[in-house]
Parts: sequence; C-alpha cells; structure tokens
Amino acid sequence: MVMFQAHCYASWLTPALKESQFSRLSLLLATLPAPLFLFLAGVSVALITEKLREKGIARKLVAKQTIRRGAEIFGLGLLFRVQEYALGFKWVPWTDMLRVDILNTLALSIILLGILCWLAGGETVEIARRRSLSAAVGATVLIAMVTPPLWTSWRPKFLPWPLESYINGVHNFNVPQHWLFPLFPWCAFAFVGLAAGFSLFTETARKDESRFFLRTGGVGAGAIVLSLLFEALPGRLYATHDFWHSDPEFLLLRCGVLLIVMSLAYAWCNLGWGQKEFSPLIQLGKTSLLVYWVHIEFVYGILSILPKHQCSIGKATIGLSVIFLSMLALSMWRTAAKGKSVKVFATGPRPTMTAQAAG
Repeated sequence: MVMFQAHCYASWLTPALKESQFSRLSLLLATLPAPLFLFLAGVSVALITEKLREKGIARKLVAKQTIRRGAEIFGLGLLFRVQEYALGFKWVPWTDMLRVDILNTLALSIILLGILCWLAGGETVEIARRRSLSAAVGATVLIAMVTPPLWTSWRPKFLPWPLESYINGVHNFNVPQHWLFPLFPWCAFAFVGLAAGFSLFTETARKDESRFFLRTGGVGAGAIVLSLLFEALPGRLYATHDFWHSDPEFLLLRCGVLLIVMSLAYAWCNLGWGQKEFSPLIQLGKTSLLVYWVHIEFVYGILSILPKHQCSIGKATIGLSVIFLSMLALSMWRTAAKGKSVKVFATGPRPTMTAQAAG
C-alpha cells in the first residue's frame, strides 16, 4: 500500500502540489518499500535455507536453488525493462532497457545471498546458522562502508556504463543517480534481512519470542539513535557527504526502521489482527511481483488511468483507491487460478546427508 501511494502521487500530482507538505510526507513514506522488499527477500532466503539444512540437503543444492530463483527474477527484470521500452518506444530512450531497477538488484541480491550461505556452511545446522548470520552482518557493514567511495573516488570507470551502473547507479549520465537501485548500497538490506531471518532460529528467539522481538525493536530504535548521533558529529569520514543516498548513517537508520517494522509485524500477528480469515495486505504479499509489474503500467505507463502531473490530491487519492482495489482483485484471481491449475510434484532436491552435516 505504501508503494502504491508513492507511485500514484509521484505520477499524478501537479508540479505545484509536489512541493506541498502532503507530497513530502508521501515521499518520506516512499523511502520504505524498496528496502522492505529487499529485507523480506533476505528473510525469505534465510527461512528456506534453514528449512533445507534441517532436512539434510547438501549446501551445494541449497545454494543452487537460491541462485536459480535469483536468476529467474533477473530474467523477469530484464523482460520488464524491454516491455517498458516497447510500450513507450516513441519517447523512451533505448538506454532505459539497461536501467538498474529494483527487480534487477533484488535478483542479484538473492544470488549473492545464495553464494554467502554456501560459503558459510558448516558441520552442523547450528554452526552453519551462526556462520551465515555473522557473514550477513559483516557483508552489510562492508557494503555500507565502501558505498561512498564507490560513488565518488573509487568509481570503477573502467567498466562500461551498463555494468558500472550495477555498482553505483551511474547509468549513462556519468554521475551516480540516486533514483536508481545499484547493488551498493541497496543489496545491504537483503543481507540485513538474511541476518534477521537466521536470528529467528536462535535459542533466544525459540525460548521467548515476545522478548526476542521486543529486543529486536529496541535494537532498531538504537540503530536510529546511533545513526543520528553519527550524523551530528562535526567530523566526516568521507570527503563527500551525502546522508540521504550513500552514507552509512542513513543505511543504519533505515535498517533500524526495518527492525522496528519486523517487531510491529510480530505484535500485529501475536494480537490476532494478522490472522483473520482475509487480509488484503497478506493477499497482495502472495503475488507481490505480479502486482508490482502490472500496477506500474497503470500508474507510470501509457495505460495510466489518470493524466500524469495534472491531478489534485483528491483525484489522485481516488485513483490510488482504484489501483489498490484492482490489484487486490488481480491478486485474488491469480491465487485462485494457481490453486486450480498447478499440480505439485516432488521435484525438489533430495537429502544427501544428515541434518548434523548441513554444511
């Protein structure tokens, strides 16, 4: 829903209204969906990896499954860009087909997570989990620290711009673009999600879930405070300071927000509010890739249901409601159709070792 409102208001509001306090609030909320998307992908990879390790699946096969899923999403991301170009070829430059969008970075992040979990395998499930969790945290810190120089003094200019764009979002503008989704820093959110996902299986989390998630929320709040304290310091670690886009402080702040959201989601479900017979948010989450793909065309594309940059807040809000209800209906249709037509076959990797050798 936050993603819908961000895209709808950005596409439809008049230029004057985009300077309003309402639009600024919308833009502030818009900073959440992409990190949350990547964070949840990391959590998902951790849950699946842990499950397969407990079944005794060899780490090579676990990694293969994760990497293959990432490759599939990467292919879909490229197809999405080709579709965008085909629908708007009269005014869309061909270079847009090589733009680094969220799907591209999500896919490559999943591949990197699969490689990390393979490298972090151990003799037992517990050892593999600890190694994976530590490696994910370490990777997050490394990505946060090298992002500013990769955007400035360490730019890999020797690479063709389509490849360099995956590092720092330079595209063909010769300057990193903050509206793109390069691996640095965006894939860090996936590694944070991986660490958070594996932490759910720790002894502390298993013994007392409520206390664990309360502490998780506390860690998130602490990360936000620490980020603001770092930002307030008089000295700067990097010659170029860009808090809102490439600096580690802002990454730390958003990671804190993600951990708080994770804790609130647990509280929501623990109170029973998330376990009703039907939840629109849960339903949309089941087909998130589909609704993302389709709604973009009806908001930004030539099929936009409202004139771009010409709407009042009220009119854009009505359009937002139409998009939300339409995507919910599409999601429900897809779920029902899939349930009727898909047959389940036991084609997954078969155990090749015991759970004590989950490496």
